[in-house]
Amino acid sequence: MNELLTAVRDGRHHEVPPLVLALDRPGRRAALAELKELRKEARGWDWRRRDRVRKALLVAGAGCQTGAAACAAWIGGRDLRDWTRSPYPLILAALKDRDPAWLGDLARRFADRAALSDAEYVFVGELTRTAGVPLPVTDHLVVGWTELVSAARWRGRTHRPLAEILRADPHSAALAARLFEMPELPPQVDFSDVPDSRDHWPAAVCALVDDGALDRARLVERCVTRLLRGGRSVDLRFFLAVLVRLGATDEEEERHLRDWTAMAADGIAPVASHAQQVLVRLDERGALPTGVLAEVSGAVLFRQEKKLVRAQLTLLGKALRRDPATADELLVAVAEAFGHEAVDVQERALKLVARYLPRTTVPETRERLASAAEPLGPLHRETVTALFGDLVEPEPAEAYEEFLPPAPEPRPLEPAPGTVAELVEEVAARVKAHASERWIPSSAVLDTAAGITGFERSLDGLVRLARTDREELTGALREALAGVHFVEHGLSPYMVDPRGVSTSHGLSVVVASLLGLVSERDRSAWWAMAAVPGGACAHSALNGVLLDRAWEAAEAMESGRVPFLLATPTWHTGALDAAELVERLRVYRESGAVPGPADFAQALLRVRRCGGPEGDGYAAAAEALGTAEGDRLAAWLRADEPVAPVLRHPATGVSRPSAANWWQRSATGARQVLLATRERAVIRRDFPPAFHWLGRAQLPQARQCYHWGPERSSHWTATLPEDPETLAAWLLPDLLFAADEGQRGAVGFLPALAESTGVTGGATHLALAYALGARHQEDRTAAVDALLVLAGRDRLDGALLGRELAILVDRDLVKVNRTADALGTAADTGAHRTVLAVLAAMLPGLLAYEKTPRGLGDLLSVAAGCAERCGTGGIGSIAGLAETAGRKGSSQTVRQAARLLAAFPDGPA
Repeated sequence: MNELLTAVRDGRHHEVPPLVLALDRPGRRAALAELKELRKEARGWDWRRRDRVRKALLVAGAGCQTGAAACAAWIGGRDLRDWTRSPYPLILAALKDRDPAWLGDLARRFADRAALSDAEYVFVGELTRTAGVPLPVTDHLVVGWTELVSAARWRGRTHRPLAEILRADPHSAALAARLFEMPELPPQVDFSDVPDSRDHWPAAVCALVDDGALDRARLVERCVTRLLRGGRSVDLRFFLAVLVRLGATDEEEERHLRDWTAMAADGIAPVASHAQQVLVRLDERGALPTGVLAEVSGAVLFRQEKKLVRAQLTLLGKALRRDPATADELLVAVAEAFGHEAVDVQERALKLVARYLPRTTVPETRERLASAAEPLGPLHRETVTALFGDLVEPEPAEAYEEFLPPAPEPRPLEPAPGTVAELVEEVAARVKAHASERWIPSSAVLDTAAGITGFERSLDGLVRLARTDREELTGALREALAGVHFVEHGLSPYMVDPRGVSTSHGLSVVVASLLGLVSERDRSAWWAMAAVPGGACAHSALNGVLLDRAWEAAEAMESGRVPFLLATPTWHTGALDAAELVERLRVYRESGAVPGPADFAQALLRVRRCGGPEGDGYAAAAEALGTAEGDRLAAWLRADEPVAPVLRHPATGVSRPSAANWWQRSATGARQVLLATRERAVIRRDFPPAFHWLGRAQLPQARQCYHWGPERSSHWTATLPEDPETLAAWLLPDLLFAADEGQRGAVGFLPALAESTGVTGGATHLALAYALGARHQEDRTAAVDALLVLAGRDRLDGALLGRELAILVDRDLVKVNRTADALGTAADTGAHRTVLAVLAAMLPGLLAYEKTPRGLGDLLSVAAGCAERCGTGGIGSIAGLAETAGRKGSSQTVRQAARLLAAFPDGPA
C-alpha cells in the first residue's frame, strides 16, 4: 500500500494498475482511505503540483473502490478530470480482476452521469464488451458518441463520410434511435440544409434505415411526434429533414391527418410549410374533409408568414373550384385573412369571397362575412360596400385618443444603508456580481438605472460608516469578500483604466483602499492618468470622472474628514436638487469639512438648473453661505448654460442621388452626420483635470472605440443628467456604428437619456434617428422605449425626427426596413399619431427617389395603419404620395401608397 501511495504522490500513473492489483480487498480499502485524504489535501495545492498527481490519484482511487456506484462517482469527480491524455485505459487495467456483473453495473452507472465525452463513450464501450452486457444507451452516452463521431470525421487531412463512420460502429443503430427520444439533440448533430447532401446527420441516419439497421416506420412515427411536440428550431429542422428523406406513405399521411393540421397551425415556418404540402396532397386525393380544411385554414390564415397564408388561400381556392357547394363552410375561413396586415393578402381573400359569395345558401354566412369585412380599411371600402350593401355598418366617428405610456416621474434616491451589516451586504452583492468579469465585462451584466443608484448609495454609505465604524466595517468587508480576485491579488490594471470602467470598478477601488490593498504605485498611476485626461473619446472622459471621484472618496475615508458626499443624487436619473446641495454645503461649513474637488465638480454637473425666480433663490441661498463653493454654485446656477453647447450639423436636406454624386453616399467621411460642441472655459479653468475633456471643443468625428463594453455604463447619463443634448452629441458615433456597422448594445443609454431633466433638442432627435435604424432588434427596442418616453413627456418633435431620418436614409446610414420595424413597434403600443407625424415628415424625401428604396413599402404600411386608426387631420398632404400610388404595377410600395392615400379625408385623387 505504501508503494502505491508513493507512486501516486510522485505522479507515476503508469505504475498504479499493477500496484492496485497486488492488493487484497482489505488492503484496497485501507489504501482508499489514504487516497481520499490525499485528494482533500491536493485541492489546496499549487496547480502545477496538483496536475502532477491528478491522473495517478484518479486511477488508484478507481481501482481501490469496492462498490460500482462509488467507483463511478470517483471517476466522474470534477477535480480529477483535468487531464490531456485519457486515463481510462489505465483504469480498465486496474479493474481487470473485477467480476463481469460488477463491471456491467459500473458501465450502467457511469453512463448515467452528465458531461460524458468521446473518451467516456469508449470507456463505457470497453466495460460492456469486457462484461459481455449490452451497451447502456443513455442520453449522456449519446452525447459522448456524437463527439466521437464528430472527431472521427476529420483525421488529419482525411475526411471520412459520416455514414461510413456510423456503419463501422456496432452501437450506432441503438444510439441513433435514441436521438429521437432525447429532449434536445446534442450540439454535434448539426447539418446544412442542402437537399441533396449525403454527408450530414439526417442522410447518415437514413443510410442506416436503408441498411435495415433502423426501423423506417418507427422513425417516421418518432419524427412526426417530435415535430408535433415542438422544441428548438435546430432540432425540428433535423427531424423534418429525416422525415422528408424517409418520405411518408399515403397511408401514413392519412393516419396523421390531425398532426399535419396542428403543425400547419402552430409549427415553425419550415415545419408548417411541409405540413401544408402534405395537406395539399391529401386534398388532391380527396382525403382532406371540408370541415378539417376549414378548421386548419382559420389557424393558418392567422399566421404572419405571407408565404404560408398565400399558399393556404390557393388551397382554399382549389377546393372551392372543385366543389362550389362548400362555399358556406370555406368562405368563413377565407375571411380570417381580412385581418392580415398585408394588403395583397386582404385583396386575394376579398376576391375569393366576391367570386364565390353567390354560391352561398345559408343567410348567416353572408352576415358573418360582412362582419369580418368591416375592419378593412378605406382602400377596400368601396368593394366591401358593393358586396354586402346594408349588411356593413358605417364605422362610428369616434374621437381618436393617443395611447402613450405615462411620463416617468423622477424617483427619489433611498438614503445610504445606516448599519454596517446592511451596507456590507449591498457592497458585497455588487462587487461579487462583477467579480467574474476579469477582463472583458460579460454582455449579460448590464448597468441599469438601478446600477447608478445602487453605486451612489453604497459609495455614500462607505464614506459615512468609514468615519464612524471603520474597524467594524473593514472586518465585515474582508470577511464578506474573501476569495474575490482583487481582495486576494490587489487591483488589476483594467480596474483603473478609463476605457472600460463601470460603477462596480469604482466601488472596488474604494473598497480596496479601505482594506489597505491599494499600493502607492496604484495611486500614483491613477493620478498621473487623471492629470492627462483621455482625449480619444467621450467614454474614457466620462469614465474618468467616475474614477476620479472614487479615488478622491477613498482618500477622504482614510483621513475621515468628509461626513458624506456632496454629489450623491437626489433622484434616480442622477439629478441633484439645488436646495439639497446648498444644505449639504452648509453642513460642510459648520463641520469644517473641505469639499473634494471631484465630488463638488460632479455635484455642479448634476445640480438641477431651474432658472427664473426659483433658480435665483437657490443661487442667493448658496451665495449666503459665504464659502468659495457657495459662490461657485451661485454662479453656476445663474449662468444656466449647458456643459458644452451643441452646434447644428450642416446636413439640412435630402439630396437627389444620381450616378454623378454616388460617391458622396458611399464614402464614409462624406456621409457622416455628427455634431460638434463648443468649448466651455469654466470647466477647464475651475474643474479638476479629469473633467477638462468635457470643457474642450469637440469636432464631429466617427472614431471606433475599443474600450471594454462601453454601452454597459449607466453612469454616463448620471454624470450629465441636466445636459442630454451634450451627452447625445458626444455619443453619436456609437449610434452611427450601431446603425451603419452593426455595433451591438450601443443604444442602451438612450432611454435613460430620454428621462433626463434637461432640455432636449436636435442632438437627442438625431441620436434617436440613428437608434431607430440600428441593426440589432434589442437596440431598436431601446430606441422605441426612448421615443415613447419623449412623447409621453411632450418633448418629441415628430417632424424634426422625420427629417433627420430622411437625411440618414439619404446618406445610407440608416436602412428603411429597420426603421419601419422600429416605428411599427412604436405604433403597436398605441402611439399612432406620434408615429404618423414622424412618417409624414420622412416620406416625401423617400418618395422622390427614382429607384424605390428597399423597405419603403413596409414604411408606407406602418403609415397607412396609423392613418386608418388616428386619421390624418392636421397632417396635410404628403408630397409624392399620389404619384407613387398612381404608378403601374402591384408592388408593395404602390399598394401601400394607395392605402395611405385612401385614408385622407378626400380619398384617393
